Amino acid sequence: MPAYAASLDRALKFQYLDNSTGMGISVPLRNGQWLNSAFAKPGQDAFWNARTVVSLLLSALVLSLVAVVAARGIATPLRRLALAADALGRGQHCDPLPETGPDDVRRTAVAFNRMQERLTRFVDDRTRMLAAIGHDLRTPLTTLRLRAEFVTDDELREKILASVSEIQSMCEGTLAFVRERGTSEETRTVDLAALTESLCEDLVELGQTVSFAETPRISYRCRPDALRRAIRNLVENAVRYGGCARVHMERSADLVTIVVEDDGPGIPEAVREQVFAPFFRLEHSRNRETGGMGLGLAIARTIARHHGGDVTLENTGSGLRATVSLPTLDGELCAIAGQQAEKAPARAAAVPAPAFADRLIGTSP
Repeated sequence: MPAYAASLDRALKFQYLDNSTGMGISVPLRNGQWLNSAFAKPGQDAFWNARTVVSLLLSALVLSLVAVVAARGIATPLRRLALAADALGRGQHCDPLPETGPDDVRRTAVAFNRMQERLTRFVDDRTRMLAAIGHDLRTPLTTLRLRAEFVTDDELREKILASVSEIQSMCEGTLAFVRERGTSEETRTVDLAALTESLCEDLVELGQTVSFAETPRISYRCRPDALRRAIRNLVENAVRYGGCARVHMERSADLVTIVVEDDGPGIPEAVREQVFAPFFRLEHSRNRETGGMGLGLAIARTIARHHGGDVTLENTGSGLRATVSLPTLDGELCAIAGQQAEKAPARAAAVPAPAFADRLIGTSP
């Protein structure tokens, strides 16, 4: 062994070939021959061989699929929640969200379902309360009217009857306002242009000065009876205070607008928002025929906001412009509302929506 050890000391232990680190050993034997042994260590470039690249690609693909599935499991319930919240804000009925998925998403769905139940219960309770109040007031009003007939003083009797009629008109107006806030009319897809045009034609037949600019078909998902009433209130206000009404419609990518213009004096900017308050009237006389009940604009804005839109007023210099802005509805949002689209007739008919207040208290005398 010492002889071999001495030979090993003389051997070349390391050498570098072609950028590869290797080791070569040469050992002299007693017969004069050499025993050669070499080992070459692969370089770093050899790491990127075909098998390694394929393995990495497969691993990345599997991880990507897992990430996509996990992301969809979180994003889909959140998107469904966003659409349901949007539908609820438009006043549409939404089926309860499925209470599944990750723990945080499931708790969010449970909270949303409970919130929707509380909101529905609150609106129903308030509607019942206001309708009951309006109904209960009719009995004493009828009694007052009957007793007033026995007053011998003609002038006093007329004043009493006028006051009773005014209170009764306010009760009827309140019930009408309640009906619009508590309506259960189903949403459906109609031709909004045809609906508006038919309304204008009806008013023209009644002798009112109303014009409508021809508009291409606009398919829109809404509560058609309620929306028809909102537009009618604006048109009748324009005719009453401005002498005429000019109606035209516009549509953009995300908005449908219905514009009603007149030639009246307009509304002072200081009270432009106050006119949307129930029973607020610019005409301060006690004559309900000239001043109305002060509910037309309030009902119109309520209906528009139930559709996720709004009603705004603007003085044009030559009159007043009332604009109903309605956001277009997403197809998936309509599906969440649980309704199927229906084709609108060429001419939309005005059919009164079933009103909860009327069912509760009966028809008005």
